[in-house]
Amino acid sequence: MPLPTFKTPTEKRSLNMAKMRSGDTKPEMSVRRIVHAAGFRYRLHRSDLPGKPDIVFVKYRRVVLVHGCFWHGHNCARAHTPRTNVEYWSAKIAGNIQRDSKNVRFLRKAGWRVTVIWECSAGAGTSRLMRALEREKANQNHVQ
Repeated sequence: MPLPTFKTPTEKRSLNMAKMRSGDTKPEMSVRRIVHAAGFRYRLHRSDLPGKPDIVFVKYRRVVLVHGCFWHGHNCARAHTPRTNVEYWSAKIAGNIQRDSKNVRFLRKAGWRVTVIWECSAGAGTSRLMRALEREKANQNHVQ
């Protein structure tokens, strides 16, 4: 679905948007630091997987998607609709949500376990991820 046209952005808006990061965001870096400190090793942004997951644990066939609440349309206080270009942003965020769910479906179908960590609850999401990784590590040790 093509995005609706929108007004040409001002120079200030253009500079703001250019500063937006797609990777190495604060929530993503926080999750990575905690996981690495616990001894788990991972790969970043594997382009051969749908959606280029933020963190990939090949050994456990688990991927982690660290979603920003605004960009991925989370239902929380951080995910607001901008007051300008509402039509554009609504379509943009809806497209992101649709793409995210398609990528998760493809990943699961390919045998990957998917963990989504939202920016607004990165602490709780990271704790959930750590428990899952510890379980998978323990199960792997029992099998060998």
